[in-house]
Amino acid sequence: MDGQRRLKAGSVLIVGAGGLGSPAGMYLAAAGVGTIGIADFDDIDLSNLQRQIFHATSGVGTSKCQSAKLRMEEINPEIKIVTHDERITAANIEILVGQYDVVIDATDNFATRYLINDACVLLKKPNVYGAIYRFEGQASVFAPGSGPCYRCLFPFPPQADAVPNCAEGGVLGVLAGMIGVLQATEAIRLLLDIGTGLIGKLLIYDAMEMRFDTVNIKRNLDCPLCGDNPTIKSIADTEFACAVKVVEAGTKAAADGSAGSSANDSDDEISATALSDRLKSGDRLFLLDVRNPEEFVLCNLPGCNLIPLPELSKRLSDLDRSQDIVVYCKSGARSRRAVQLLREAGFQKLTNLTGGILAWIAEVDPSMPGY
Repeated sequence: MDGQRRLKAGSVLIVGAGGLGSPAGMYLAAAGVGTIGIADFDDIDLSNLQRQIFHATSGVGTSKCQSAKLRMEEINPEIKIVTHDERITAANIEILVGQYDVVIDATDNFATRYLINDACVLLKKPNVYGAIYRFEGQASVFAPGSGPCYRCLFPFPPQADAVPNCAEGGVLGVLAGMIGVLQATEAIRLLLDIGTGLIGKLLIYDAMEMRFDTVNIKRNLDCPLCGDNPTIKSIADTEFACAVKVVEAGTKAAADGSAGSSANDSDDEISATALSDRLKSGDRLFLLDVRNPEEFVLCNLPGCNLIPLPELSKRLSDLDRSQDIVVYCKSGARSRRAVQLLREAGFQKLTNLTGGILAWIAEVDPSMPGY
């Protein structure tokens, strides 16, 4: 009874109503955690349903926050669900984190992950970390004063083009459930103040081998945030972006802060409709697809040429510098990196398709299969 009262009096903020946040939130609601906050600015997409069990087909196009709230209230109407339907930034992260006892990092991008970690350290809140990629998952608890923080392992975010984009990499759906349940377990343990769990440990799960490994981790005395002589004393946004997506062209901002397609293109950007008009008028354009081959077979623009981004620097001789080159990918992030790479190699006539092939499907050819 005492333990249940503690859960009822406790509060947990879940940042991310996706693959990790879904199982974590549902089990915390079922356990009777008194106040659960859910923070996510995104809308439900059909492709989410492979792993994001908060949501249903009937909710496609609606707010993930509201969908999560309804699902948790169905499980337990006796608890309080607070929605934060907003993008996490340096301006609001401390206000959000400060309202809760425990924070669950259920995000899919580095920018938000570092914001959560920094706020939790500065406000002395435990941070229940989880991450998934393809067939592997990780989990840990970063508890200020009791162990390391995320920056002890990874002091600074990687360069935006140094790791696969979250939308590009893919993940086994049930892997999200496994790691999300571990995060819920750790949150409950922290609220009850029992055991040591994953404080000072990094749990690594390999779904292909069905194997769990645990690595002991210590606080880095030279950590820029929680070390003996910290250099980070306030919260700031990072420039790292991940998992860009176009939901409806012109109505939804991409996750990296770039706007959806627009008829008013910049010098090195072109909207899907403008590109379609140019192709119809007979403009001779070289369409360069920098996605992966498995994406290319699903859908592609007529007459395009495939050179995956990882191969681009080695295949510059395949391109004609005198041609007008329009680069595209799934949603615009990889193609922007490709344009930058080509400019550095001396190419001049370059244009990026804003919003990628998803924008083309939304604006020009809805019959084309998306993914």
